[in-house]
Amino acid sequence: MPSGLIALLDDVAGIAKLAAASIDDVGAASGKAATKAAGVVVDDAAVTPRYVTGLSPSRELPIIAKIAAGSVRNKLLLILPVALLLTSFAPWAITPILMCGGTYLCFEGAEKLMEMFGGAGHGEAAPATGDPAALEAATVSGAVRTDLILSAEIMTIALADVSDAPLLTQAGVLIVVGLAMTVAVYGAVGLIVKMDDIGLHLAERPSGAARALGRGLVKAMPVVMNALSAIGTFAMLWVGGGILLHGSHTLGLAWPAEPVEHLSHAVAQATGPLGAVAGWLTTAAISTVIGVVVGGAVAFALHQVMRLRKGGGAH
Repeated sequence: MPSGLIALLDDVAGIAKLAAASIDDVGAASGKAATKAAGVVVDDAAVTPRYVTGLSPSRELPIIAKIAAGSVRNKLLLILPVALLLTSFAPWAITPILMCGGTYLCFEGAEKLMEMFGGAGHGEAAPATGDPAALEAATVSGAVRTDLILSAEIMTIALADVSDAPLLTQAGVLIVVGLAMTVAVYGAVGLIVKMDDIGLHLAERPSGAARALGRGLVKAMPVVMNALSAIGTFAMLWVGGGILLHGSHTLGLAWPAEPVEHLSHAVAQATGPLGAVAGWLTTAAISTVIGVVVGGAVAFALHQVMRLRKGGGAH
């Protein structure tokens, strides 16, 4: 009997070690996958504040909370099951789907570039004013639809990084990445949209330093929002182009991934102590150029199709 108890304890200890190892695997893989998805997260954080612009300040945080709840539903109830089914039954489809998402990011980035330089964009129109409850519902609905696309990209990037791991590890990584990214994005968005209110509050304080800081925050927020929009555009082009670059290599195409890799290594070796940063910047710059070219081509083609449709409708 004692030997049976010792054997049982050994089994329990073995299971505990396996569980701990699995948790460590999930944690390590989650960190790596989250890092690769960071570019999409920057864009997500840049896009979302637009949805509460012009709405009542008292409703900004509740609306962001509703969008965040919708983002969690997107990630865990819609994207997670589909992702696990894909990795179980059609793993070959992950890279093409990822590249489709990358092409969409390139298209979005190219459209934003066109808007920056005075071209016509395709931005989602703001809901018409009227009933505040209907306006809020329309705002949340539009934001959650946009989040679905960006969340799918985040989760697919994470899945591609752990596609060889056991199914439970994949599920754990996707859950951790999904929740962590949602908290990071919408926590940052909440802080951003309330920064001007914080500045106004500080500007009314008796302390001269607090008033100066508050006025500085109020003046800085338009600049911050514009900078965030530019960073989001760059992130979409960089991440989208990078996805296409690496995806083409995964599908067996040597060009352009291998020449880019060789160039990156050459730049890294030529720049000495700054080699790692210079090599990364080289790859990022080329990925961004690829994003601009692919996204611009898609945007041009879609604009031509829309123009032809309008012309056909005129007859």
